[in-house]
Amino acid sequence: MNDPDATGLRARLIDVGVELVTAEGAQALTLREIARRAGVSHGAPRRYFPTHVELLSAIARRGFADLQNRAAKAVADTGTGPRARLTALAEVYLDFALSQRGMYELMFRHDLLESNRLGLRETSLPMFATLVDLVGRVRPEADARILAGALWANLHGIAQLWGWGSLKLATDAGDHAPLLIAALDAHLGPEER
Repeated sequence: MNDPDATGLRARLIDVGVELVTAEGAQALTLREIARRAGVSHGAPRRYFPTHVELLSAIARRGFADLQNRAAKAVADTGTGPRARLTALAEVYLDFALSQRGMYELMFRHDLLESNRLGLRETSLPMFATLVDLVGRVRPEADARILAGALWANLHGIAQLWGWGSLKLATDAGDHAPLLIAALDAHLGPEER
C-alpha cells in the first residue's frame, strides 16, 4: 500500500464516505454508492478495504478524530477549572451529535466498535479518558470511570432524544442547554451560580 495512487484512492474513498454520511446519513454508506461517487468500479473499494466494516470504520475514525479535535480545543480554550472544562467538553459532544447526526450514528454503531477494525475502539478512548480525568477532579471521592460512564450515557441519551424531537416535545425546552446543565448537576452536584 505504499503506492501513492493506492494511498490516494484509499483516502478518496474515505473522503467520499465522510461527505456521504454528512449529507445523507449512515444508511447511505453502501460500497456501491461510495465507489460511484469516487468515480471507480464498485469492486475497487475491496482492494483497499477487504470488508464493508473496514471502510465504515475508516470513515468513523475520521469522525472520532474530528470530535476529539473539537473537544481538545474546547477544553484548552476554557477557564482553568475542571467543571468549566467538563461543561465545554459536554457542549462540544452534544453540538457534534446534533450537527453531525449521520457521522455520530456511524461512530457509535455497535457492530463497528465490536469488530474493532482499524483500532476503532482505541480511537474513541482518549476523549473518554479526558472525561474521566475531569470528572475525577470535580468529584475526587467518586469512582471517576463509573461516574464518567453514567454522564456519557446521559449525554448520549440527550443527544439521541433531542435529535429525534422527543425531549423537545416532553420538556417544552427551547434548546438542549437546560438539559445539559441538569445532567451535569445530577452527576457532579449543583454548580454554584
